[in-house]
Amino acid sequence: MSRHSRPSRSPNPPMIDTDRTSNPSTNSKTPSSGVSSQHSSLSAPRKYNPDAHPRRKLRSQYPRGETENHVEYILVASFDIDKGPIMEHQYPVAITGDEHMLAELMLPDQAHVRNQDWTIFFLHKDTSQEEEEAELKQEKRRRRQRRRDRAAGLLEPDDIESGDELEVGESAEDSDESEPEGGEGPPLIYVLNLVNTKQDKTAKRGAVVKAMAICTRHPFLHIYKPLLLLALEEYFKSPHPATLALLYEAVNTMDLSLMPRLSLLERYLLQASDNKDLFVEKFEQMIQMRMAEDRGESPENVTAMSESPERRMDLTRNGTKAHVVAHGMYSVPRDTHEFETKVMYNGIPIPIKVPVAISPETVGDFSLIKLIQTFADPHTKSPQPFTLHPHLTTSGALTHPIIVLANAMLTQKRVIFLGHNRPSGEVAEAVLAACALASGGILRGFTRHAFPYTDLSKIDDLLKVPGFIAGVTNPTFENHPEWWDLLCDLPTGRMKISNRIDPAPLTEGMANFQQQNPSYIAAVNAAANGQASNDPTGDATFMSDVLRSVAARHGEGVIRAKWRDWVEKFTRVSAAFEETVYGASALYIGVEEAEPGNENVSGHGYVWGDEPSKLRELAGGVHRIEGWRNTRSYFSFKQDLAQLYTFRPLKSLDLHHLHDRLRLTKLSPAISREIYLALSKYTHSYDEICQLLTVAPESHAGLFYVALGLFHKDRDVRLKVVDLLERIAEHEAGRHWWKALSRFEKLAYYRIKREAEAEMKSKLGDKESLGVGNGQAMMVERRIS
Repeated sequence: MSRHSRPSRSPNPPMIDTDRTSNPSTNSKTPSSGVSSQHSSLSAPRKYNPDAHPRRKLRSQYPRGETENHVEYILVASFDIDKGPIMEHQYPVAITGDEHMLAELMLPDQAHVRNQDWTIFFLHKDTSQEEEEAELKQEKRRRRQRRRDRAAGLLEPDDIESGDELEVGESAEDSDESEPEGGEGPPLIYVLNLVNTKQDKTAKRGAVVKAMAICTRHPFLHIYKPLLLLALEEYFKSPHPATLALLYEAVNTMDLSLMPRLSLLERYLLQASDNKDLFVEKFEQMIQMRMAEDRGESPENVTAMSESPERRMDLTRNGTKAHVVAHGMYSVPRDTHEFETKVMYNGIPIPIKVPVAISPETVGDFSLIKLIQTFADPHTKSPQPFTLHPHLTTSGALTHPIIVLANAMLTQKRVIFLGHNRPSGEVAEAVLAACALASGGILRGFTRHAFPYTDLSKIDDLLKVPGFIAGVTNPTFENHPEWWDLLCDLPTGRMKISNRIDPAPLTEGMANFQQQNPSYIAAVNAAANGQASNDPTGDATFMSDVLRSVAARHGEGVIRAKWRDWVEKFTRVSAAFEETVYGASALYIGVEEAEPGNENVSGHGYVWGDEPSKLRELAGGVHRIEGWRNTRSYFSFKQDLAQLYTFRPLKSLDLHHLHDRLRLTKLSPAISREIYLALSKYTHSYDEICQLLTVAPESHAGLFYVALGLFHKDRDVRLKVVDLLERIAEHEAGRHWWKALSRFEKLAYYRIKREAEAEMKSKLGDKESLGVGNGQAMMVERRIS
């Protein structure tokens, strides 16, 4: 079965396509010899299936006319030989807070010895402004609820209050409650700062040091780096507020209105996939709606166009020959993970790529691979034992340093990254990478208590923050172990556990576990004393897998996906521990099960092969779990689960549990039959299929284990799995999972479908022989074909 012997087959084979132009007046279309990968999203028109597309109206993440600016402030600071760091300009208005402290943060230690340095720090929003915005949001919610009540007939038609009408630019679909974003308080203001040193013989110290900072609410603040480079260079030539005004105007006119807003499940799928065409239909719909608006069509027609593939006009893919030739105003991005736009600064078009899906606790442009290599390489060449601590050294004195770091973050220890004689930008990147590593895009509570760069003058404020994560360049910190619990030395690649760290307390959960499982007391004590054997937590195996992926150059996305899996597994194991010890878990919301009497599909939570394996892993991780249960991230996660539960489309089944049973355990035909039938029975709508895809990511073989149902011994199971795969193949995201299935499973799919169609035809033939009218048979035949 050579790949080149026959064309690829799918439930809806694509037709010959053409290059697409976004300019309606252009008549030139260059036909291509087949479906180009650049245009793999748009195939021949076919019958519109509403369940293959989201029911909610497509909206922009940053609609046109929105009042909130991309950048709120621009600051400039300089170093004065007599006064020290001073703030020169703040635009458009002075920022609240301590100016001198801001100037010190903008001019880090040893900045004058380098030509250029980057720093990142966070500012907390003014509380009064937070309260005003909270009141405004509450009032909007109240008005939306009144509109829903009136639509449901709970209010009289004439019972109208001022403000009940829709706001300008808001539609009934727009006014629905959006998914919760989470958060422990007001959103942070992220500050990206550039420091430049210019040699100047006329200056007192022979050099001029200036810093320029951009303050934004967007966590993807790294996109402004090229603009800061140009603007600071311009400011050296023309040190006036007009220079800042030019930059402020340029960044705030950046147009992101064509970037679609994704749901929570869609964001997760996009982050977990490397497919550059995933959800490209949404970008196409945004462009179609914009072009219809430009033509002056009514909003009803615009909505109809977004829902009807037959009405779509042709588009080009950015970067393709067709786009260059056509000079189209709008184009679909080359990679749907990034939205491509431009900022005009001083007559120069600056290309900008904005990430479409942002994970919690992901700030700036950092590299997990760089962080892992910094501490893994010295450990691999010359392992050095750690001081034992039950929360940190979960695999003994030679626990991998990256696992020690993750454990320290999860159990809310004070962590410092020290980069003596290193640029402050390097320690800031390490802090941001550590926050993302411990979060996995799932947990929160790290960046809000992170200090990507700080100095010795702020130690008193730093020590008031429990469980901080800070980046410093002053070596004095190393000599004060009472200030930190874990010190990560970037130049040497070594970590050190403080001899002044608080010991792990004996908790109720640990005592209950030992009392309920006396045969595992030795395993619990071994984990605490660093004598655990056979890697009960699986951390050593996991790190070996991560390092193999790094060595094989699998890329940053793969490594982040692996860490997300690790954090997700940790939370699910923690939930199982709570259920084992306390009888219930705050991390699992009990629901009415889909089939209460059917134990084969009513389970939930993490899956182990057998009970001893489960207890061994719980015994090995009991200290880390108990250490996490009293932290900010644990309580935030508990709140997030309660909020996000209401947005989960399929509540009565734990799809993750069912898929893990198919993937990790050996099942009898009767049990697997129940699981496959349940998956097919309860997974129909667009969001339900999205939820199924989230538990079967490409990194876990995608639909492989679902498609194994095609080989089940029961015919009705095989037919139900065919129906399920057909629904997935028509789904906007699922079609990419379908394409990744092996040829072996696809052949089984076509064989079963062909047999079912042949059987139906034969039955129809029998009916015709008994006098059934030809018209009805022809209609059914057309449906089969």
